[in-house]
Amino acid sequence: MSPLRSDFLTVHCDASDGPVSLSGSALKTVRNAIAVPENELKRWRRVFDANAKVVIDGQKFLDPENFVNAIAPRGDLTKIGRAQFAILFRVADASKRGLISWEDFTVFETLLKRPDADYCIAFKYFDVDNSGTITFDEFKNVFTANVGSSSIPFDFDCDWVKLYLGKKNGTHVLGYNEFTQLMKGLQGERLRQAFKYLDADQDGFIKPDQFKQIILDIAGHKLSDAVVERLPTLCTLTPGGRISYSEVVAFHNVVREMDMVERIIREATAKSRDGRIDQSDFLNHSAASSRYALFTPMEASIIFHFAGRGSSDKRLAVVDFAQLLDPRWRAPHEVLEVKVAGGVSFLQGLLHSAYSFVQGGAAGALGATIVYPIDMGNMQNQRSTVVGQMLYKNSIDCAKKIFRNEGFLGFYRGLGPQLIGVAPEKAIKLTVNDIVRRRAMDPETGRIALGWELIAGGTAGGCQVVFTNPLEIVKIRLQVQGEAAKIEGAVPKGAVHIVRQLGIMGLYRGASACLLRDIPFSAIYFPVYSHLKKDVFHEGYNGKQLSFLETLGSAAIAGMPAAYLTTPAADVVKTRLQVEARKGQRHYKGLTDAFVNIYREEGFSALFKGGPARIVRSSPQFGFTLLAYEYLHKYPWEDKPPQVQTALTSRQDDMARIRARNALKILLDVHGDFGRRAASFTPPLMPSSSKKLA
Repeated sequence: MSPLRSDFLTVHCDASDGPVSLSGSALKTVRNAIAVPENELKRWRRVFDANAKVVIDGQKFLDPENFVNAIAPRGDLTKIGRAQFAILFRVADASKRGLISWEDFTVFETLLKRPDADYCIAFKYFDVDNSGTITFDEFKNVFTANVGSSSIPFDFDCDWVKLYLGKKNGTHVLGYNEFTQLMKGLQGERLRQAFKYLDADQDGFIKPDQFKQIILDIAGHKLSDAVVERLPTLCTLTPGGRISYSEVVAFHNVVREMDMVERIIREATAKSRDGRIDQSDFLNHSAASSRYALFTPMEASIIFHFAGRGSSDKRLAVVDFAQLLDPRWRAPHEVLEVKVAGGVSFLQGLLHSAYSFVQGGAAGALGATIVYPIDMGNMQNQRSTVVGQMLYKNSIDCAKKIFRNEGFLGFYRGLGPQLIGVAPEKAIKLTVNDIVRRRAMDPETGRIALGWELIAGGTAGGCQVVFTNPLEIVKIRLQVQGEAAKIEGAVPKGAVHIVRQLGIMGLYRGASACLLRDIPFSAIYFPVYSHLKKDVFHEGYNGKQLSFLETLGSAAIAGMPAAYLTTPAADVVKTRLQVEARKGQRHYKGLTDAFVNIYREEGFSALFKGGPARIVRSSPQFGFTLLAYEYLHKYPWEDKPPQVQTALTSRQDDMARIRARNALKILLDVHGDFGRRAASFTPPLMPSSSKKLA
């Protein structure tokens, strides 16, 4: 059993009581252990058992390698070596035996729950003797031991260090709060000393390669490889080919405030009309987003210099800033080379196209089945009246009569042909809209002009009529003959008979009205749907993905104006032209004749017959259709504009792992190679497994 020890230190250098007593430490540890919920203990136990590979006298222990597996984040650690997490092993191994028991691991995980766990861990690493304070020698020895000999030397006898620690042999020591402030300002002091050390002429300038050396020492783990390679180009901002101290400080400020830089860039580009910003937009949004100016013109110039690859006067999209915001960034051509190397065969392209049609068909079939009873009532209510007879008073009366005359199955009469035709119809409509939008979309911002949105939707609506019109006329005649058979005693005829009776030309009767309905419907629907997702529900903002209800709501709401505004000269007139006129009913010669006579004989309100029912039908139909299409479209070929994934937009890892990573970052701010030498050293294990651990 490991000895009792304190969880973490809250002792300050000016505290009068001195270090915490052993009994006080034990009580604090017990309280923390008791406060841990049972489900957390079970989760910690599961992680510990899964990684503990060393067994001594039946008790499991973590060695340094398996400890890293247990606490390191699972994301891409390209810029932080996984082995560097072994630095934290020394903090968890309070007994200094080279192994971590279950009790040690529980205390370490409890520590990671603290909101200041990152600074606590860093403090413990420097507090070698576990006294609760850090002396000058402790700070210097730990610093020197973890920084390579090739790094720029640090003067521990400087005035800045004396302000915190006093002279080398002084009595002043660091408490926890003082240590946190020292660590926060350490990079700035290292930057100042490094510049002074390399500025041999003391003229306030250094060479580009020297600037790169400074940044790699203190912030290399925060920058992508592309930015690191371009560091020397900072000298091009001013004449002379050298870099001034003010430019070095400005660059360091940008790196230090990178999270705020990203927020301003994302918010400014989201509000921009073209999805791009320049330096003025950046500075204006920065000033509007904070009480005081966060960035100087020089810092803004540096941001756009590296994002614009040397051209700082361009208007840039979020994707242009990716190499600066994301340390894991890779050049697009490197990713493309991997894809092109594999190639895309004709069979793969064919399967992709076939899958797109299946997506549209499945999504359309789902939406059509859900709303078909509403569609049945809508169509019947739009039929012309028999002279001296009103067929239906309203939609409710229509539903009652259909149920009374034909039963429940009457609401689904004609559904078969509808479902058979839905697949090509929806596939064409959705695919054409996507193709036109992709062609017109800005590849960097993902934006598309409103005019092109209307063209994309209208083109999709026009293309679908090739399949829509024959299906509509067959469906309508199947729906109408059900009631006729009940009233007049006629024998219902099947879809095949109707197709033979109409012929090829007859199947496209009323196509002009169908075009007049489907083109404006799609031209209204798809842009409204897109803007609802983006402007109302903020899809894509900081990596947001819409929920089930948000996607359904966007698709359903977009169908309301599209459905009602296309009812008069589209749905009502189309239905009159496609219904087989019976005795006593008017026979319409064409689109204009139908429109004029409906208005003359039945009034303006007749043009909106079934309008509310059309909204009730189209809204949920397209809601469920687009919902299904969106989810199906994600797999397995999802085409998306390039996106910048950073810690701000990525899915959050477990908080304990995040704090462990942040603690390591604080130590890496001392030097980019901090802990690599310590990580390569494995503490000796117990000499014999037969001995019991103290």
